[in-house]
Parts: sequence; C-alpha cells; structure tokens
Amino acid sequence: MAEGSNAARVVADADVLAADLLVGGAAREALDHVRRHSWVELVASDSLLDRTERVVARLADPDLAAAHRDRLAADRIAVDHPEEDHPALASAYQGNAAHLLSYDERLRSAKAGLSLQPRVSVSVRPPDAFAQLFDPESLYEAVEGGSYPGPDRDPRA
Repeated sequence: MAEGSNAARVVADADVLAADLLVGGAAREALDHVRRHSWVELVASDSLLDRTERVVARLADPDLAAAHRDRLAADRIAVDHPEEDHPALASAYQGNAAHLLSYDERLRSAKAGLSLQPRVSVSVRPPDAFAQLFDPESLYEAVEGGSYPGPDRDPRA
C-alpha cells in the first residue's frame, strides 16, 4: 500500500454491508475478519450507513435496517465527506483505508483503478477475494508489531 493508507482499515460498500446481514457467505466471511480483530477497523460515513439502511429496508424490514445501522454506527470509524461523493469510495479516501470491499464492477474495473491511483491508495475487491487474501499474522506484524496473538473478539457478539 502507498503512503497514507492504513492496511488495518477496511470500508465495505452498502451492498456488502447488506449482504453480510441478509445473505452471509463471502460478505460475512470478509467482515468477520474485521470483527474478529480489535486492531482492524471498519470505516464508514453517515452517508454510507444511510445507503446501507435503505438497501436493507427495501430488501427486508425497516426495523431490521435501523438496528443494523445502529450496530454499524457503534462499531465504525466515522468519517465525513462531501454529499456528492460516492459514500464507500469517499469513506476509504477520508479514512485512509487500504481496502474497499464492493460487488460494484465499476469500482473494481481497471479504468476505475487507473483514475483512483493518483488520488487514493485503495485496493477495491469483492468480499470473497478479501476473505481469501486476508492474512492476520503478517498484517498484525506490519501494523501492530510483534507476534500475532490471534483473534481477540467474537465476530457474532
């Protein structure tokens, strides 16, 4: 990762946050890596949480959507960005996150990567790729220093 990005900071787009709650699978597996480690941080703006709440309310239930938003809000690193910015991309930029999890092909395209590269150092991947590549031992060594102590939180708590 280039200067400025924090390898222990992750942003999940609204589609991934909703899939984590409603579907499980790769989205849950990827975000469980974040939740298992107190030193790995989820970054999200209010706008990103608003978008996630709308997706969950549309697909499931407004009460579930509000409760999910509250839980995300309590567990995230909050960032601000201009209203017209893409919520996930702007959260990654403003929060110096090295990882952006998204199912959006437009964000993961080579063209997007070339236009983002001069502005922000972020790796945009689908959740399954992040879950497969996540290596807590080497990340802990690089970010915290010392020997990896293992997960320190229950991802279901």
